Formats: sequence, structure tokens, C-alpha cells
Amino acid sequence: MKIVVGLGNPGARYAATRHNIGARIVDRFAFDCGFRLAERRFESRFGRGRIPPPAGRPLGDSAEHPADLPDLNVAVLVPETYMNHSGTAVAAALDSLPVDDIRTDLLVVVDDLDLPFGRLRIRPRGSSAGHRGLEDIAGRIDSSDFPRLRFGIGRPEPEIDPVDWVLRAFSSAEEAALEERIPLAAEAVGSILIDGVVPSMNRYNPDPESGD
Repeated sequence: MKIVVGLGNPGARYAATRHNIGARIVDRFAFDCGFRLAERRFESRFGRGRIPPPAGRPLGDSAEHPADLPDLNVAVLVPETYMNHSGTAVAAALDSLPVDDIRTDLLVVVDDLDLPFGRLRIRPRGSSAGHRGLEDIAGRIDSSDFPRLRFGIGRPEPEIDPVDWVLRAFSSAEEAALEERIPLAAEAVGSILIDGVVPSMNRYNPDPESGD
């Protein structure tokens, strides 16, 4: 089973804030897949379902034909703990669900201050880079060796405290841009699950405007 986790803070007060973009992306991924996050398990909104392998091309580096490959069994959770306690939900899910290897079967979607607004950055593992949600997950499961999809929220002006910045809503112009960027990020989630991290990095990490 694959587990996809979208990080944020619970409640309407935080729903539109920068820190909640991970949860918004995973909500969109679940919607696109037809999953309902109607259960409350692992202190999270939870749902599960199956997604088919891609039509007309192999799965990742596999030489098998897609028709011969099984659908992927996917669990989706959006923790309703606060961000700093995200690891509680993830650890509980890993204890209960049939996950073979977090290096391939756990994906965490988060906001990133150090990326320009709207940029995607997929990594197979890494440090928390100061992100309290990732830090808590790594501490609770005793490993940072799991893939993550970071979504850029940009750094504030020097006079704005980053702690305040992540709890601010996006501007109206940014919200307009998110109408395209959130679906793209949700597409990247599916790509990571189906094709794997490295092909998805090659596809989604480059900046389309700069060629970087």
C-alpha cells in the first residue's frame, strides 16, 4: 500500500493559509482519484482507493506492459493534529496499514518557504529544512528516508516573521495562480506513486520559465 499525507493545520481558520497548501494538494489528488476522505482515522481525514497504472506506457522503469500490472492500493490522510504534531498521525497509519517500505510507499506533501511561489520540488529523502511537520514525522517514525513533494510559498519581506508568513492567506493573485498550480501538484503526486520518484523529479522539478 502507498500512503499520501498532506500537511496543514485543522479548521476553517487555517484552511486558506500558506502552511496548508500540502493539505489542499492532497485534497485535490483525492478528488481527482475519486477518493472520499470521509473517515476519521489516525487523527486524520482519511480515505483509500485504487488507481490504475498509466495507459500506453510502462510503470516507472518496469518492462511489463501496463495491462499486466495491478492497480495501486493508496491510502490518503490529512492530519487533523496541528502541524507540529503531524508525526502522530503518520506513525499511527504506518503501524496499522500494510506499508512495505517508507522509502517507496510513503509520500508527504508540504509547503516550502525556500522555494519561489508555485515551484514544485520532489525529493526522495532529506532533512526537515526547518519544517516542523516534517521534523515531527521524522522524529516519530525515527527516519527521514521517505519521499516528499514540496510546494513553494516564497519567503516574506525581511520585516515579516516567517512564522507569521506561513499562517497568512495567499494573495488574490496567488490564489488565481493556484487554480493551475494545485492541479499540477496533484498530478505530480500521482506520478510519484505510479512512475516513481526519479522520473517524477525529472518531469516536475525543472522551472518551466527558466529551464532550471
